[in-house]
Amino acid sequence: MNEVYSKKMCLKEWAEQDRPREKLVCNGRRMLSDAELIAILIGSGSREETAVELSKRILANVENDLSELSKLTLNDLRAFKGIGEAKAITIMAALELGRRRKENIAKKKPQIKSSEDAYRILQPLYADLGHEEFWILLINTANKVIGQELISKGGSGMVGVDVKNIFEAVLHAKATGFIMSHNHPAGTLKPSKADIQLTDKIVQAAQYMDIRMLDHLIITDEGYYSFVDHDDL
Repeated sequence: MNEVYSKKMCLKEWAEQDRPREKLVCNGRRMLSDAELIAILIGSGSREETAVELSKRILANVENDLSELSKLTLNDLRAFKGIGEAKAITIMAALELGRRRKENIAKKKPQIKSSEDAYRILQPLYADLGHEEFWILLINTANKVIGQELISKGGSGMVGVDVKNIFEAVLHAKATGFIMSHNHPAGTLKPSKADIQLTDKIVQAAQYMDIRMLDHLIITDEGYYSFVDHDDL
């Protein structure tokens, strides 16, 4: 009696040109899908599914959004069958390298001529954060960025800011001005009453100390809000 059965082919049984590593060698990295690139990172799947199928399943869970994938924690990744600690760490490390590459690109444009320039430098600092942070860009007389400083970090809804820490950072760097920024993890770009009050307080202190407070940016995954652009300063 003929035994009829079906099984999924492992990657080694695929045509060589269809294997992610071989495909990259033959056709270049840009020809690979996100799932294929992740499959190369994790190396192997399981008896039930190939590395590519496992990668597709992970991506489907975040609606094929690499930004959302970057937000997954070690435990989130380990929750997928077939992903152990080593594979989860490899995925997280690769995504972090990508984030740092964006940050390095932003650093190549250190002169601030508009709110968009400031946003391009600041955005990588807030990428994939699930909590609020407050950063400042330190500016010299030529409006070039000479440093960046994390002032404080908080929870998902608010961050406390000690005004003294801002001016200590500015004076320590011998900066003549600064740009404030913080993120809204929930995604709203509208400044809160507390945001407005804090901005007014710091503007007054900066004027008293003859230091330029150039702007305050609220940053989300979708864009930014500039106090200067909206005539709020």
